[in-house]
Amino acid sequence: MSRVVIVTGGTRGIGAAISTAFAKAGYKVAATYHGNDQAAAEFTAQTGVQHFKFDVSDFAACEQGVANIVAKLGPVDILVNNAGITRDAFLHKMTAAQWHEVIGTNLNSVFNMSRQVIEGMRTREFGRIVNISSINGQTGQVGQANYSAAKAAIIGFTKALALESASKGVLVNAIAPGYIDTDMVRAVPPDVLEKIIAKIPVKHLGHADDIARMALFLASDDNKFATGATFTVNGAQYLT
Repeated sequence: MSRVVIVTGGTRGIGAAISTAFAKAGYKVAATYHGNDQAAAEFTAQTGVQHFKFDVSDFAACEQGVANIVAKLGPVDILVNNAGITRDAFLHKMTAAQWHEVIGTNLNSVFNMSRQVIEGMRTREFGRIVNISSINGQTGQVGQANYSAAKAAIIGFTKALALESASKGVLVNAIAPGYIDTDMVRAVPPDVLEKIIAKIPVKHLGHADDIARMALFLASDDNKFATGATFTVNGAQYLT
C-alpha cells in the first residue's frame, strides 16, 4: 500500500509542486488549503490530488481536518508543513493582526499539524516530517520581522522534534528555499526582483520542482539517516 502524505498549502506554488511530485511517485496525497477554492478545484482537476479545506492555524480545525484525511486515505506517514503567508511591513508600522496572522499560519500550523500525526508515526515506528522554512528565516529580511521570525523558529522546532523522534523511526528535516519562481515572488516589483536575482550566484530564480525533489527524497524510504537538518536550496545566495 502506498504511503499517505499531507502537504499543507498544497494546491498552489511550492506546495502544488510538492503535492504533484508525491502523487507522480505513487503516494496517496492530501493537499490542504484555506482560501482559494477555485485554485484548489483547478489543481485537483489537473492532478487528481484530493484537496481538503481547513485553517492550519486553528488547532481544532487541524484535528478535524486530519481525522477526515485519515478516514479517506488512511494513517498519515508523511507530513510536509508548507503553508505560508506574508503580511509585510516595517515593524514600527506592523499591526498586531499582521504579526499574529503570519505566526499563526507559518509557525503555529507546524505544531498544529505535527501534533496530529506524531503519535501515530511513533507507534508505527515510521514517519517523515518535512518543514518548509526560508532563506529569510536564516538571514532576516527588511519588512519581514513576522515572516523571518516564524521561518527561523521552524528550524529550531525541526531540530527539537528530530531529537525526540529519531529512535522511533521518525525523521524530521527542514528545507530553506531561496527565491523561487512563484506567484508570491513574481508579485515583487520588477526593479526589486531584478536586484534580488543579481544577488543569486546562479543568476536565476529557483523552481518549485527544485524544492519538491528535495522534499520527495527526505520523505522517502531511501532517507534513513538525514534528520534534524536544514537543507538550503537557494542557488548559493546564502551558504550554511
